Parts: sequence; C-alpha cells; structure tokens
Amino acid sequence: MGLSCGPRNITLAAVLAVGVACPLSAQMQIPAQGQTLPGTASPVSPIDPDAPMAELPDIGVAWPEIGADALPTTGPPRDGQPVSGAPPVVSAQNEQAIERRYRVILENVQAVSGDQLLPRFDTLSVLKAGEGKAANIAQIDRRAREDRQLLDQLLRAAGHYDAKVDFRVEPPKSGERLSVILSITPGPLYRFAEVKVEGIADAAAKDPAIRDAFTIKPHDAVNADDVAAGEARLKNAIARGGYPFAEMTPSEIEIDHETRSATLTLKVATGGAQTIGKIVITSAKPPFDAKHIAKLARFDDKKGYDQAKVEDLKRAIIATGLVASARVTPVQGANAASVDLNVALEPAPLRTIAAEAGYGTGEGFQGEVSWTHRNLIRPEGAVTFRAIGGTREQSVGALLRMNNFGARDNVLSARLLAANVNSSAYDARTLEIGGNFERQTNIIWQKKWIWSAGGEVILTDERDVSAAGIRRQTYVIGAAPLTLAYDGSDDLLDPHTGFRFALRLSPEVSFRDGTNSYARIQMDGSAYAQLSERVVVAGRIRLGSILGKETFAIAPSRRFYAGGGSSVRGYGYQNIGPRDVFNDPIGGRSLTEFGLEARIRFGEFAVVPFIDGGNIYLGSTPSFTSFRYGAGLGLRYHSSFGPIRIDVGTPINPQSGDSPVALYVSLGQAF
Repeated sequence: MGLSCGPRNITLAAVLAVGVACPLSAQMQIPAQGQTLPGTASPVSPIDPDAPMAELPDIGVAWPEIGADALPTTGPPRDGQPVSGAPPVVSAQNEQAIERRYRVILENVQAVSGDQLLPRFDTLSVLKAGEGKAANIAQIDRRAREDRQLLDQLLRAAGHYDAKVDFRVEPPKSGERLSVILSITPGPLYRFAEVKVEGIADAAAKDPAIRDAFTIKPHDAVNADDVAAGEARLKNAIARGGYPFAEMTPSEIEIDHETRSATLTLKVATGGAQTIGKIVITSAKPPFDAKHIAKLARFDDKKGYDQAKVEDLKRAIIATGLVASARVTPVQGANAASVDLNVALEPAPLRTIAAEAGYGTGEGFQGEVSWTHRNLIRPEGAVTFRAIGGTREQSVGALLRMNNFGARDNVLSARLLAANVNSSAYDARTLEIGGNFERQTNIIWQKKWIWSAGGEVILTDERDVSAAGIRRQTYVIGAAPLTLAYDGSDDLLDPHTGFRFALRLSPEVSFRDGTNSYARIQMDGSAYAQLSERVVVAGRIRLGSILGKETFAIAPSRRFYAGGGSSVRGYGYQNIGPRDVFNDPIGGRSLTEFGLEARIRFGEFAVVPFIDGGNIYLGSTPSFTSFRYGAGLGLRYHSSFGPIRIDVGTPINPQSGDSPVALYVSLGQAF
C-alpha cells in the first residue's frame, strides 16, 4: 500500500499500520552544501545535527497522543464516509505492535428481526474465531472491518436493507480484555408487498399440501431463511404429491428502497403427475432381484409417486446389510403418466466375524464368537454359526434368519442349539431345535405393534434339588411361544418418553413319567418421562405366572428366576427366591419385579442411580410382598451403536450368602 503526501484524505488506520512516506518527485534534486535550490538565490545552509527538527506538516488527521495508558478507540468509516464523534485516540507508536486479548460484544442485536443472526455471526465471525487469543491493533482493526461486512450481509438476509454497523475498541478495566464492540443500527424492516408463485395452480387444486406448502405471504418480513424454508417445503410437497420431474427456479426478490418493500416471484414447472411403473435394477450382480425390492417398498398405487417413500425404500435396502450404497433414480416410464425407478446397488461384504463379551456377578464372564453369511440363502437368508464360552454357559449353535420374508420386516428364523448350563439353580445339558415367525420393529420403521409365533422342541437333562434330595432327570419339552407387544416410546434404543407393554404366552407340554401340561405367562411394562433436557426417569414392572402344574413337576430351566443385570440388580444371577437345603435357588411358578432409575446425561456419558425390587414365589399367583431390594449407580456411554452399560449394585435386604456388591457390564439400557 502506497500513500503520497499532499491534500489527500488519509485514514488514521493507514497511518498507524504503514506510516506516511513522502516520495521524491522525479524532478526534485537534492543540492549539496553551499549550492542553491533551483529557483532560489540563497545557498543551502550547513546541516547542524544538534538543531531541533522542523515542525511536521499538517496531513489533515489528528496526531496520535502519546501515553502508556492510551488505547485505540477508532470507529472506521463506512463506504467512504467519516465516522462521526470525537477524534480517535491511539497509544504510543510501539503500542500498535503489542498483542492483547479481546472480547467481542454485539450491541442492539435484540432489535434485529429473526433469531439466526447471532448464531450465524458466532459461526462465521473472524473476530469470534480469535476471541481470547492475543492480537495487535492492526489485526483487530482488520477483523472488525471483515465482521462489519459480514453483519451487513446477515442484516440484509434478515430484511434490514438500510442497516448500519459501526465498531469501536474500548480499553479494558483492571485485569480484563479489550472490548471490540460492533454496534448495530438495524433500520426499518422491509416486507413483501407481493408474492407470486407461478406454475402450481393445477397441482395445488388437486393437493392441499402443495397449496399450503409455500407460506410466505404479503406483509411478511423479507427474510432469506423464511424464503428458503418455504421453497424447501414446496419442493418436498410437490415431490410427495406425485411430480418427480418438477423443476423450480430460485425465488427472485426485487427490492424497492423507496417503499421499503419487495416483490417475490417463484416459478415452478411441475412436469405432470406420475404413477409408479416398474423397478429396474441396473447393477451387474445385485444381492436380490427387483421383485424382492418391491416387497421393501411402501408405495401406495392410489396416491402415485411419493419422494418420501422413495427415500424410505433406499434406507430399507441399505438396512438389509447386503448393500453398501443404493441409488434410486426416477425415469420416464412406458407412458407419459408413469415413472420407473432405476435402482443401482453397490454390494457390501457378505461375511462377518464378530465377538462380544460381558460380565455379571453370579453370571461370571461370558464371551461369544460368531461367523455369518448374510445372503447364503437368497434373498436375505443369513446363516450364523456361533459359540459361547463362559463361567456358567458353554454352547454351540446355528441360526437361519430370513429377513423381509414375504413382506417387509417379516422374519422367519430357525435354530439348532446344543448347550451346557451350570448355574447356581440347576445344571442342564440341552439340545434344542425351534423356529419362529415374527413381525419386527427397527430404527427405520419403529412400529407400534409387533408380534411373534413359533415352536420349539427341547431335549434336556437337568439336575436340581427337591424334597427328595438331589436328582437328575431327562425332559422332552414341546412349546409354542407367542408374543404381542406395543411400543409407544419415542426411541427404539434410548427412549425418553412414552411406554411399552409386552405379553408372552407359552403353552408347553413336558414328557417325563407321563405328560405334564402347563402354560407360562409373562407381562412386561415400562414407561419413560423426560424431566429436563438432560434427565430421563424410567420405570418398569414384570409379572409372571405358570399355570397347570406344581413347581417340581416343571423342568428347572422352565421355572421363573430373579436377580441379575436384567432383573433385580444388586443380586447375583437367579439368586432371589426360595432356596434348597444347600442355599441354592430353586425357582418358582410366579414372579414380581420392578425397577426405577434416573438417566442423567452429560454429553456422551450418563450417570444412572437406580433401585430395583422383586421376588419369586412357589404359588402361581404373583405377590407384592417380601420383596428383595437392590440399589446402586450406573454409568452409560452413548456410542454410535447404542449405550454401553456398567451398573454397580448392592442388596438392601440380602439373603444369606448374597454378595455385598454386584457388577454388570453389557450393551444397551437395562430396560
């Protein structure tokens, strides 16, 4: 930057930043001692190095005051206009190089229409980016000028087209920072005098959602956010109303500064309503065919094309786990009134090796490894082989799971399992084969009602203790479990509000020394209430009953038990309830449980104080007496795949032999 001496306007900031130099003219000559200047008769006097300097010429700007405490309080000119007010005051020359910390203050921001100016300024401001960091006066001055331009743009976007922004720097008080103050004079708010949306008359007449989507009306503020939101709503309504080829040009806004008003014009070409034609897969080796994709779609032929349903289809395709990415493109169909969907799929790896581990007091350590091929039986026939090794359980098994079987979110599964369980209540060596058909819920489509029905045959050799002493018996059990559940919560994995209810009924027949028939019934309910942004209170209750046979006529593994990380915390696994002469639990024909906890969130973590209670009864009718209570504190880490849970509990009224502390580590909330 160059500045010349003479009758020109020179800003104070320029003087402070670069100084003022008076370049020599090309015609100017410097005479030697004793010579005369051109056009004069007097010789040049000898230079006296001890003589005082001549007065500096006036350059039209007040000269900086020198003082250790002086600080700049300059307000820069706007668009070439001088700042009104007292002449600026600056510190000594070396003050310009001293770096100071500062804070940023916006004045009169509350007078601006809308609520987006402050958060956007905080995000985009260069002053804010350097707030709290050391900077010299020149740097602060430059940042303030950039932020003044930013505020001017933001104010225009909010409808303040005559706004003015000035800034000043105020000295700090003792021990504080400089204050960089941006003062806003918003001026009058401009409003729309006329709003014209062209090209949607026919579509709006057929679909009220299209008619009502663009909500900008005359007399509304000329706010860029409102206009953009209105355009997005209209575009979405048109796409959902059956117009996949609609085109929309950005709104044209004409400002009239005399009347402080504006005219908005939005032009739309709908392209005509379309119905869904056929699905065409364009990939070379898709994991499933177009017929299976049609099962995933939730189109309504009567309503025609719906962009929201197309996006839902893309999510459902990816949720199969067989596809890494999916692109669904509408193209013109066989006739002018139909649209086909071209589906391009990028396959995902089909094989997975997984491992997981957990620990619970009483349950001990448990680890699981598995191998899965997610499309071994097309389409979506996943086969899993898994092995479990732990303190209490060792097992191997195979599982077949046919996802989206017959219709979306229907699941057909079959399993084969061999297990050895050695718990404090019983020992069991079991071979099980079973199958199940269910209507499932998931994070893409969390359903209110779900159900399942299945059958299983179990061959089990078990040891328990009866009145006759220790015994080992073999049972052949057939069961037909049924489940019906309602989910009124707001989130599948981490609910904050609402409630859930589930009813499970399993008619069973046991062959051992004759035929024993009975029915197992269990009811679970939970409720969630959000007390504040960070605090959720959750509660649950469980009731169970076995009808038809006495306790010791039922295989030990089919009785009810309580205690553990998913039951009454503070107690060991299955340790609550009646016990035998060896102080081991024997289970029962009915149970009652409850749990109450507060989930207090701090960012990705949460602290969870809890209290649980419950008991097991030999009779078939659940009771609400003689509860065993446990209390404790939990920690949650909210990862991308769900909460990781650590709970530490203690029994409040333990039985003989109960541990004073119980620890549980697992994935997911307790309920």
